[in-house]
Amino acid sequence: MSLTAPDGERAMTPAFVAIFAATMMNLLAVGALLPVLPLYVRGPLDEGDLAVGIVIGAYAITGIAFRPVAGLLADRRGRRWVVILGSLVSAVAGALLFLPLGLASVMVSRLFLGAGEGSVFTAGSAWVADITPEDSRARLIGIYGLAVWSGLSLGPAAGQALKAAGGFELVWAFVLVMPILSAAVAARTREAYTAPAPIRAAGEKAKLIAREALGPGISMALVSAGFAAMASFVVLHMRAEGVEGGAWVFTAFAVSLVVSRLVIGGLPDRLGPRRVAFVAAIIEAAGLAVIGLAETLPVALIGAVIMGWAFSVLYPSLSLIVLRRVSESRRGAAFGTFTATFDLGVALGAPLVGLVITFTDYSIGFLFAAGLALAVAAIQLALIARESRAVA
Repeated sequence: MSLTAPDGERAMTPAFVAIFAATMMNLLAVGALLPVLPLYVRGPLDEGDLAVGIVIGAYAITGIAFRPVAGLLADRRGRRWVVILGSLVSAVAGALLFLPLGLASVMVSRLFLGAGEGSVFTAGSAWVADITPEDSRARLIGIYGLAVWSGLSLGPAAGQALKAAGGFELVWAFVLVMPILSAAVAARTREAYTAPAPIRAAGEKAKLIAREALGPGISMALVSAGFAAMASFVVLHMRAEGVEGGAWVFTAFAVSLVVSRLVIGGLPDRLGPRRVAFVAAIIEAAGLAVIGLAETLPVALIGAVIMGWAFSVLYPSLSLIVLRRVSESRRGAAFGTFTATFDLGVALGAPLVGLVITFTDYSIGFLFAAGLALAVAAIQLALIARESRAVA
């Protein structure tokens, strides 16, 4: 089995760019639906807000469920095969939107889209890890993650523009075509990974969950709850303070994350992933606290920039910890488990913070999320101390 990139391929190779592009195309399809589906459910389908929430949330169900499955398949069949298959599953989601079956076809489409995108990003993460040198792996994993943020940032604008130009059907066509292009790009990209021969003892079952990823995954879930709090409640929090334009807080977070990841994304490689995760978790908590206590938009924007800086290195740091725990032949399973914890943190974090807000107020809700980030800092500090004692 060979996992070394051929011919000494280094960081920003054509293969890396192709994997980034293939993933971003899937996320463009995901993002394009975000502003359009609520209008479709409330308009032509004549359903209520509950149906809107169910439709939007259905995506996460198969996203969480299929990431470990995709990771296992990526280890056994190869990364490229899973990226292609996941992209085609996403394309099915676009095709289903054309069926005149009302809410049912939309729901099934969302389930397909969650499974497809989750599979692409999981296998793509392992693929990137295969072709990047160890001394810059965290930086490249972080840059690869920007494919998600780019798709979710540009996709909604594309969806709105397409709807204005040609109605819902033009958006559905975009959601169908982009994953097909993604599959075509992946099919033409060289893969460094050679799947091992399936040698297993009689009766041994494939392990969908990589236990080595659970520890870092718990930390990932806790810090992603802070992201869920901001994404779900920052606009409402600002309105409660009599401030409009709360959506700009999320924009400031996204811009800060992208710029910081490009500038300081290599810190986990140079300083060590656990130490960076410790500091970044404290900084995320500070950013959430600033947002929670903000009474004006400029203060909230400062908190978002702080939080974006922290989040830019948290995912690469925790990913690198996972990678150092698993063999090369199990990277897919490890990323499947680890990336699912991000979705799980968002899925559980938003209602949990919402419950806190229900009994208190928005400020306390954000401070609660900050406390979850501080718990991650405490976990990392304890593990740093344990590792230091082991070395001594």
